[in-house]
Amino acid sequence: MANILITGCEGYVGQRLCTALAAEHALVGLDIRRQARGTGYRYYHMDIRAAELVTIMVEHQITHVVHLASILQPSDNPIRDHDIDVNGSANVLQACVAAGVQHITVTSSGAAYGYYADNPAWLVETDPLRGHPKFSYSEHKREVEALFAHYRQHHPQLQQLVLRPGTVLGEHTNNPITELFTRPRLLAIRGSDSPFVFIWDEDLVAIVLQGVAASKVGIYNVAGDGALSIAAIAQQLQKPLVVLPAGLLRAALWLGKALRLTRYGPEQVDFLRYRPVLNNTALKQQFGFVPSKTSAQVLAYYVQHNAAYRRSLQRRPHHE
Repeated sequence: MANILITGCEGYVGQRLCTALAAEHALVGLDIRRQARGTGYRYYHMDIRAAELVTIMVEHQITHVVHLASILQPSDNPIRDHDIDVNGSANVLQACVAAGVQHITVTSSGAAYGYYADNPAWLVETDPLRGHPKFSYSEHKREVEALFAHYRQHHPQLQQLVLRPGTVLGEHTNNPITELFTRPRLLAIRGSDSPFVFIWDEDLVAIVLQGVAASKVGIYNVAGDGALSIAAIAQQLQKPLVVLPAGLLRAALWLGKALRLTRYGPEQVDFLRYRPVLNNTALKQQFGFVPSKTSAQVLAYYVQHNAAYRRSLQRRPHHE
């Protein structure tokens, strides 16, 4: 039995992990959100930047940490967002070392590779992490991974498992990507396939559980087999696809943001056009996990089961 602490335990993946882990391990949860329900583990309503974090780890003799806490959707306070994501992660690592924690799992993201025209067609774990200065989520993930790399070098006694998921989809998923999928139509950039890779949420949970149970180490892309173009996604979602030249869309987004009609700016063109496509060979061959659903099967499952998406179909104008 391990003594496990999960940051971001009230998040989408965190709640599923807590349910699975609490049955067999001594579990401590940490989140800034109020606990939605009692689940038989010790819960702390606490920020990951809190100085008391190391005291909690010592008190509960924590052996394993699963670091999920992250700012998924940027707020109007970028300095605060950076402080939570990056300095908060630094506090988690410092507390782990001070408390003698043996193993930490962190959910990074394929977004850490960045959104660039010269990204390899299929990214592997040794490709450089470049983030993106216009996307705080991407940039913060790059900075957090730099912290973890520093700790691997200077504190090797703290074993690390670094996971870089693609787009997570499941029955109840609600995130910035699914927000795009529930709109009346999808946008595409002329001349770009804008491929996506997906991972089923249950597969991601299973990977974390396997990693914690065996104290696995290493860095792994997390995605189902294959990728889907934006045209294929639109067809499967039963949504019309609007294809625009990059320059026109960039100008429209600039104007829309200037007029406060949308929070998205011209940088979204790169987000749509140059999505990181993750090679999952290391996950299958080295980590030892074969995702139960391909990217196409994950999207099909989402289409069949996600209630928010099903409601978006009902709101679709009849003439489309």
